[in-house]
Amino acid sequence: MPSLTRAQATARAATVDVREYQLDLDLTVEGDTFGARTVVRFDAQEGGSTFLEFEPVSVASMTFNGSPLPESALRDGRLLLTGLAATNELAVDAVMRYSNTGEGLHRYVDPADGSVYLYQHMFINNAGRILPAFDQPDLKASYRISVTAPASWRVAANGPLLSSTDGRWEFGATKPIPTYLCSLIAGPYAEVTDSHDGIPLALYARAALAGALEADAPEIFEITKQCLDRYHEIFEIRYPFGQYQQAFAPEFNFGAMEYPGLVVFRDEFLHRSAVTESEHEARANVIAHEMAHMWFGDLVTMAWWDDLWLNESFAEYMGTRIAAEATRFPGTWTTFAMQRKAWGLRADQRPSTHPVAPEEVTDTDQALLNFDGISYAKGAAVLKQLVAWVGDEAFRAGVNAHFAEHAYGNATLADLLGALSKASGRDLSAWADVWLRQAQVNTLRTSVTRDGPVYGEVAIEQTAVAEHPTLRPHRLGIGLWDRQPDGTVTRRKLVEAEVGAAERTVVAELAGEPVADLLLLNDGDLTYAKIRLDAESAAAVPDLLPLVGDSLARAVLWAAVLDAVVDGERPVAELVTLVLAALPVEREVVIVEDVLRAARGLVDRYTTPEARPAALEALAQAADRLLAVSEPGGSLQLAAARGLIGATVDTVRLRNWLDGVQVPAGLAVDADLRWLIVYRLAVLGAAGADVIDAEFARDRSATGEQWATRCRAARPDPDAKALAWASIVGDATLSNRLVEMTAAGFWQPEQLDLVRPYVRRYFAEMPAMMRIRNGMSAERTALTAYPNVVVEPETHDLAAELLARPDLDPILRRVVADSDDDLQRALAAR
Repeated sequence: MPSLTRAQATARAATVDVREYQLDLDLTVEGDTFGARTVVRFDAQEGGSTFLEFEPVSVASMTFNGSPLPESALRDGRLLLTGLAATNELAVDAVMRYSNTGEGLHRYVDPADGSVYLYQHMFINNAGRILPAFDQPDLKASYRISVTAPASWRVAANGPLLSSTDGRWEFGATKPIPTYLCSLIAGPYAEVTDSHDGIPLALYARAALAGALEADAPEIFEITKQCLDRYHEIFEIRYPFGQYQQAFAPEFNFGAMEYPGLVVFRDEFLHRSAVTESEHEARANVIAHEMAHMWFGDLVTMAWWDDLWLNESFAEYMGTRIAAEATRFPGTWTTFAMQRKAWGLRADQRPSTHPVAPEEVTDTDQALLNFDGISYAKGAAVLKQLVAWVGDEAFRAGVNAHFAEHAYGNATLADLLGALSKASGRDLSAWADVWLRQAQVNTLRTSVTRDGPVYGEVAIEQTAVAEHPTLRPHRLGIGLWDRQPDGTVTRRKLVEAEVGAAERTVVAELAGEPVADLLLLNDGDLTYAKIRLDAESAAAVPDLLPLVGDSLARAVLWAAVLDAVVDGERPVAELVTLVLAALPVEREVVIVEDVLRAARGLVDRYTTPEARPAALEALAQAADRLLAVSEPGGSLQLAAARGLIGATVDTVRLRNWLDGVQVPAGLAVDADLRWLIVYRLAVLGAAGADVIDAEFARDRSATGEQWATRCRAARPDPDAKALAWASIVGDATLSNRLVEMTAAGFWQPEQLDLVRPYVRRYFAEMPAMMRIRNGMSAERTALTAYPNVVVEPETHDLAAELLARPDLDPILRRVVADSDDDLQRALAAR
């Protein structure tokens, strides 16, 4: 099916006005298909023509305004309609196919008990895989859904449940929503219910996860209620979609999706094993993020995908903010600084960088590619900067006026800026031009002169890359940190500075101020920029970082250090030394987890094969030292244990832990930690197929199946690699999650001689893979299967050859261009 262009969408929106979809699904059919009877009612310009997206297996009947449609009306995934009347009705009875890619109506068979589970995901351009639809965001309509399902199943949808008898489920009409937000789940789902402030609440999960659902439900409901209350304090329009259901579904591509009335999460968010406090926080943040979408995206929807930031940037900002303000997780901005913002900064420096709000997104293929760190994290950081600039009261007033003006409709960047400008009394057009319409990121550096014991001049120098020379205004904090007699490092003073859109800005407030042991630029993390400290402060970081008392300040420091290593400005060996010194005394679990993850990736790609073992051993030592001093059974102990498992080559110790021997007191070697150990043993050649099969027999669950798949691909065995590669590039029967897990296990830096022949095969065979998978599943597979650990000039040369092909799939082109950019940085660093 061709990608829908913006021009086609604009023309179609000018022709039709969709009122209602009536969808009746028959899910009792055996095999890989289901029945779908659809009635679409819409108004139109008389005498005109239009089309709907539609990809059936077969069609029993199609009638338009009472007359049969010929088979020729359906071609290439589009159903063509001519001779439109003022009021129209299309009725179609068809057979559709389930998917295994997380798009359309996804079908999953649980290995735990053989039960079948379904969820509907019509995101961006997949509505036609379920029903004939005007599949674009500005043609919102009401949906009435009916489902015939096996009698033992439970079905939930966006609309209110009217009746359920003997497998027949009838749901009431929804408020107007776009096609991509219509959803349902079906299967023998377990259910837990509650209510709050007049809003019915429900949670759903697979029967095999019923125990985890029951255990986690009190916390999930508590966070849901806290977030609803806080949003109701901030927004003048209450939650507008009736019930608030949250379903945890298998093999879901996103972390979650904001379907109004029925939010769907990947079911990994239900905790069957021990998890860290940061993982509890992450779930709370996602709950708050998806709830923000009920207003940003669902109540008021972007007119076209070029305003994606109106959905994702606002949900990212509000989710982080509300989780910090309303739940037991006040440190979400620390997590944002360490994880999300780093994601945005990296995406913003790749070849595929784009503005937060691009002038035009030409089609739905390009729209899919913009679901990245820029649209989420950079946009959220920019909004944080905007709120600091205009003030929270004006921001809230503008947003509420925006909701009131466009409720149940669509809006654009200009609409929101108009509301915010009116509320704040500021003209935001110049701000929007540099922050939203221009790509890339600036670097801010402190330049310091001394006058004896005090500062002579402190200036902030701003630079931009040549391809994107825009300089921006910044509002930020500068912290003066001093070592105290008791050994701690505390903030003496915080200066808020306005940095102009200039190459150099002098901070007059700091002239004559006593010199600090550490001058921290962007203290408080208010602005979005790459941060570089003055020379004396940078030199002091190894001694002072572990002693800084504020977790957000430590996160800003760690982010700056890691970014400098990524850019090749600082050596990996220096980072490893800092990790070894600072991490064993770190008390913020998200910093421990993220530093270990980032450092491990840099060691794998930025160090030579000869230097890697020593660097990896240093990371293992850092994790081991933290493990030794962590509270038994606590989050830090678990984070340290995971870091140690991932870095150690001590197979005897790992096997002992599997056998319950010499396990640190309080550490639960549960199902998920066992799999992490088996995976590391498989990578090291110390766990064969028999060990993996035995572990899967012990844990015959969805998670166990995924881990077993990854472990098999990770084995340093030629036959295992050949089988895994064939699955990655040619097995369309493998589900989205299992092919991703296969790819995730394939490339190992310990196995360069074994995997090196597959580098050439990636560039030769991945274009064909893109023809058997599509959308997000294809993108994830291509990205995860990229040979990023083979940091050699030939990998770059082969990437350049593939990128020179004019017929290259645009999704694969972006994956290869961005991955090659990362590889070139690694080559330069080496």
